[in-house]
Amino acid sequence: MVNDHVYITVLHYPAVNKEGRWVCTSFTTLDFHDIARPARTYELAAYYIVQPLEAQQFIIREQLKYWTEGFGSKFNPRRSMAGSMVRIASSLTEVMEEIKREKGKYPKLVGTSAKRYPQTVSYSQMRQIMDKREDIFLILLGTGWGMPKELVESCDYILEPILGAGDYNHLSVRNAAAIIMDRLFSPNRC
Repeated sequence: MVNDHVYITVLHYPAVNKEGRWVCTSFTTLDFHDIARPARTYELAAYYIVQPLEAQQFIIREQLKYWTEGFGSKFNPRRSMAGSMVRIASSLTEVMEEIKREKGKYPKLVGTSAKRYPQTVSYSQMRQIMDKREDIFLILLGTGWGMPKELVESCDYILEPILGAGDYNHLSVRNAAAIIMDRLFSPNRC
């Protein structure tokens, strides 16, 4: 894998609601496919779904089995290839520990937000940093109304916001993930 030093994760916890309170969001089957497929296309190391609720983990595992071992693996082998990249974790700490065991060091955290922070970097800057291959990286994607401010502020880097043509700025995590991966890893990037 070309980008085997980069991981991506969707955080269902911690997330915030529109009042800014910490919540746990629900997994959607769209998150499974619509993030795993570009993660495989751009050859990332793995795609983690962080979901602490056991009932939700059960649903995710059943999806994984269907697409990687069951009928889905034969019906659509390409989805099976993408599904094989998906890993489930109960917490961000668990993800970081697993990456450390696999790669020998903790990943640098790359946050995403619709706001700017002091450690905000452009996509061009982040590509240059990642292209050096000196570190391992974990791109964090929030759900609900995003990640808690405290978590975003603790990241090593924060990608600049994805801006549209006007003042509306509320992309789905799936759309944002695809845009981010394309901007960072596409050989056709500007």
